[in-house]
Amino acid sequence: MRERIAPMTGMSWRAVRWGRLQSLAERAVRRRLHHLKHGGLTIVGSDGADSYGTAADVRADVTVHCPLFWTDVAFGGTLGAAESYILGRWSADDLTALCRIFARNIALTDGMERGWARAASQAARILHALRRNTRRGALANIEAHYDLGNDFFRLVLDETMSYSCAVFGSPGESLESASLRKVDLACRKLDLVPSDHLLEIGTGWGALAIHAATRYGCRVTTTTVSKEQFLVATQRVREAGLADRVEVILRDYRDLSGRYDKIVSVEMIEAVGHEFLPGYFAKCSRLLADDGLMLLQAILMAEHRYESYRRSADFIQRYVFPGSCLLSMAAIGRAVAAGTDMRMIHLEDLAPHYPETLRRWRGNFRARRAAIRALGHSQEFVRLWEFYLSYCEAGFEERLIGNVQLLLAKPGNRRPPITAEVRLA
Repeated sequence: MRERIAPMTGMSWRAVRWGRLQSLAERAVRRRLHHLKHGGLTIVGSDGADSYGTAADVRADVTVHCPLFWTDVAFGGTLGAAESYILGRWSADDLTALCRIFARNIALTDGMERGWARAASQAARILHALRRNTRRGALANIEAHYDLGNDFFRLVLDETMSYSCAVFGSPGESLESASLRKVDLACRKLDLVPSDHLLEIGTGWGALAIHAATRYGCRVTTTTVSKEQFLVATQRVREAGLADRVEVILRDYRDLSGRYDKIVSVEMIEAVGHEFLPGYFAKCSRLLADDGLMLLQAILMAEHRYESYRRSADFIQRYVFPGSCLLSMAAIGRAVAAGTDMRMIHLEDLAPHYPETLRRWRGNFRARRAAIRALGHSQEFVRLWEFYLSYCEAGFEERLIGNVQLLLAKPGNRRPPITAEVRLA
C-alpha cells in the first residue's frame, strides 16, 4: 500500500526506504527491551507510551524527540544511545536512574552491542586502539580532557579542585571537606614525616602536594603532563608559600629519575593503559627507596568483566577520556608481581563514596550551566557532560566499577598495620 501512496504524496522512494529502516530499528530495540528484568522503564514517543520491566525502586521515563533515536540505538548500541542523547534526540526525567537500570540489566546492555551494532563497536575499538598511551599519545589524550580549561573545572569541582573520589565523614559534609579528608587519608596511610621526599604522579591542581607539605612538613615533587594543571598547581604552590618544599614538574612518569621515600598517585593509573602497566609499576619500584611505600588510588573494573572491557571501547573512552583503561585488582597484582619487589599491605574500598562525589559535581554542573556555556562550550558539550556524570554515578552506585586505596611496600618497609584510628582520624 505504501508504495502506491508514496508517489501521490510526493514522498521519495529513499524516504520510504528510510522510514522502513527506522520501523525495523524501532521494532528491534523494543524487542530487546522486553527482556528488561530489573527496574522500570517507560518510553514516550509520538504514538504514546510503552512500559518495560517492573515498577521497582529504580525507574525512569525516556522521551523520544526524534525517530532517528531508534536507528542510533539499533546500529550504534550503547555508544549510539549516548551519541543520540548528546544530539538531543531523546531525554530522560532521571538520567542517572536510567543508567542504573541498564547497569542492573547488564546482559541486556551487552546484547545491544551485538547484531546490527557490531560494526559500530568494532570501529570504536579501532579508534581507541589508535590512541595508545605512548609518550606522545598520553600527552594528546590528557590534553583532550584536562585541557578543557581550568575555568571549566573550577565551576564543576570544589575549592580544592580535587577530581577524584572524596571520602565523606557524614552525609552533610561539604565536598571540599570530604576531598581534604581523602587527601589526608592518603597521607596518613603513607605515614608521612618531615624528612620524607614524596613523589606524586599526577598532580591534578596541586591539592595533595600542598596538603602534604603544609600538614606533614615533607618535601614533595609532583609531576603532570597537563600544561593547564601545571600552570595552576605552580601558582597555587607559590601562593601557599611552599615553593621551597613543593616542586611541580611537567614530565611523563617514564622520564622521572631520582629516589623517593614515598610515592602517591590518585586516579592517574587509569591513563596508563593495560599494555603499559608492568612498565609503570617497574618504574615506580625503581624510584622508591628500599624501605619505601606507594599509595595508589584507582578506579577498578569488575574482575569478571575486565577482559571483555579492555578489548572494547565504551562511552568514556570514546568521548571523555581517550586512551583510558580502568584496571582490575588482578591486573594490578600481575603487573606488580611481574616487574617489582613490592608487596600489598593494605586495601580499602572507597566505592560507596563515589556516587555522592559525582552527585555533588553534577549539582555544580547543573547550577552553573549558564556559566559553562558562557565559556564557549556548546549545548552538545553540556549534554555530553550530563551523560558522563550520570553514567559514572550509576556505574559506582551499581558497583559495576569500584574505587580503592591500595598501599604497596618495598621489602625494607616495616610500616605498622593500618588501623581503624588511621582510617577514621
